[in-house]
Amino acid sequence: MLKKFFTPQKIAVIGASGDPNKLGYDVINNLLRFEFPGSIHPVSKSYNEILGVTCHVSIEDLPDDIDLALVIIPAKAVPGVVEKCGEKGIRNIIVMSGGFSETGEQGRMLEEKLKETAQRLGVRVIGPNCIGVIDTHTPLNTTFIIGMPEKGEIGFISQSGALVVAVIDWAAGSGIGFSRMASLGNQMDITETDMIDEIGQHRETKVITAYAEGITDGRKFLQKATEISLSKPFMILKGGQSDKGALAVSSHTGALSGSNDAYNAAFRKAGILKAENMEVMFDSARALAWQPLPKGNRVAVLTNAGGLAILTVDAIEKNGMEIAPLTEETKSFLKTRLPAAASVNNPVDVLAGSGPAVYGLALDALLADETVDAVVVIQVPQDWFLPSGLAEVVAETSKLHRKPVLTSIMGKESSKEALEILNKRRIPNVPFPERTAAILQYMVERKDWLDLINEEQVTAFDDMTETPQKPSGADELAASQQWEALAGAYDIPLPEQDKASDADEAVGLSEKIGYPVVMKMISEKFTHKSDVGGIKMGLNNEDDVRNAWNEITAAASDAGAELQGVLIQKMLTGGQEVIIGIKQDPQFGPLIVFGTGGTEVELYKDIETAIAPLNEGEARRLIASTIAGRKLKGWRNLPPADMDAVVDILIKMGNLAAGHPEIQEMEMNPLYVLEQGKGTYAIDIRGALRSS
Repeated sequence: MLKKFFTPQKIAVIGASGDPNKLGYDVINNLLRFEFPGSIHPVSKSYNEILGVTCHVSIEDLPDDIDLALVIIPAKAVPGVVEKCGEKGIRNIIVMSGGFSETGEQGRMLEEKLKETAQRLGVRVIGPNCIGVIDTHTPLNTTFIIGMPEKGEIGFISQSGALVVAVIDWAAGSGIGFSRMASLGNQMDITETDMIDEIGQHRETKVITAYAEGITDGRKFLQKATEISLSKPFMILKGGQSDKGALAVSSHTGALSGSNDAYNAAFRKAGILKAENMEVMFDSARALAWQPLPKGNRVAVLTNAGGLAILTVDAIEKNGMEIAPLTEETKSFLKTRLPAAASVNNPVDVLAGSGPAVYGLALDALLADETVDAVVVIQVPQDWFLPSGLAEVVAETSKLHRKPVLTSIMGKESSKEALEILNKRRIPNVPFPERTAAILQYMVERKDWLDLINEEQVTAFDDMTETPQKPSGADELAASQQWEALAGAYDIPLPEQDKASDADEAVGLSEKIGYPVVMKMISEKFTHKSDVGGIKMGLNNEDDVRNAWNEITAAASDAGAELQGVLIQKMLTGGQEVIIGIKQDPQFGPLIVFGTGGTEVELYKDIETAIAPLNEGEARRLIASTIAGRKLKGWRNLPPADMDAVVDILIKMGNLAAGHPEIQEMEMNPLYVLEQGKGTYAIDIRGALRSS
């Protein structure tokens, strides 16, 4: 438990200073200025007292029951200080000092020494190289920065101290309040997973937000994040989303599914909402903390300005939601009560001459409409009534219904009082109405994830902690790289096929299997054999087979490759080609990818990624998220394909990935999907083991 980092009774400040230009002074000043209710114990040999607080000359001179120590001294002295703190019985330390692993090899070695010292003495450490923590409800501000966020319900965790500083300054006066904030620094000991657990259990925290550049232990993080997401919304702004550092190995799977795809898949699995930017994250967090979730994705827009309503409608539809159709009863009601020129279709435009009373009447009607799941209220400033009057009406009307209401009461000076009212009444307001679309999209995403979890009566956490049972002999097959045999061990269907070492044997196998057949080059040199003429399709007789043998032999010779025979395979027709692949991600473990397969996989890049293993609901959602999945339902001249069989293969491949971490990647491209009820076949399988 990390509770004492946020609710200590006695704090020691090691490196305290009476010099207003020193960080050790700023920390003492913040503890006092923001009314920390406990006692403060500065440690300093240079000062008898700082800001009226008596100093201690050494750590040994401190009381025996210090809950938390703040360390702000040169890096080289930190391990020794932590040693003394541990011997004194202090078990919670925030090391704000920089000069550790972020500075290079020498700093890394110093950090290792600090870590060893802390572990040996049973001391928990936040940092080093951080700015500390804040709890607005204690209240507690251990940082050296200027300012304190407003008291609220949003928890914020950051791997960047500078971002915490920026957020506090940006949020001032915005109506966005925080419960707890934590800067983690180098995460030598306490990680983002530890901190989301602590803040997630905090009663005053209703929504957790985080800025993360990386995850320390991906699977552990997912398990804890899933537990938290079941009870509280969790949003992350991910830094460093480029895939340039992703390792692309021999298969399409490795090349097409990068590190950002892995993070996206992990966040979806755990119900984490991935923010696109900081502004949207905190706007959405406030709405998630204050408003009920919508029951669906149908939105009504109430406005006094047509142009802004159009922009808002565009944004709503762009974010995947719908404009509520409104019932005829609602339209008739509005028509008899709004100005004659007003629009009673959605968006509902009450015109510039309408005041708070008309807004309230229309808002009540929209919220009562069964086709409406959420309402956006837009108001352009008018010179004949105060925005505060509208704010009161919106707040009173919205509390009569269990549907989310977002406002965009525009203007700055004229709307100050209105915004204070809305914040007090827990109605989120944004300065430009298009921003409401992204907020509502996150609210719908949250609602959909909770619905799916409840529907399946199983959590992603259960999936990740249960190791799938492996078929007998599967380990030996994986170790020997017999990919077709390994697939067979997991009951993944293969077309009838066999290997031939010369033309005569190829003819004999073709006649045994039955024409038409496909001939494929067997050579370790080529991953994509079609690129060098190594695959011949539609072979209908002996002459076709012998000609194909000669052409493949010549192709191998021209490429300077050793031909190790050919594979004769029954040719299938009338189906669709998809790709299913697995890979091991360095942070989140086994992944599974699905999308459009065949020779055009890299052209279309219709690929989506999920965390393995999968349950049936997750498999179906993965399929539905791709163009390939939409085609499988039936497309133009293509009849519906055997979707159930594809789901079955995805689940089996997910189990294979989770059960065989020694397999770096493996893919079936294509998996040939026949018509509904006729099954699937893995046409081509390749893979690679992890390098030791």
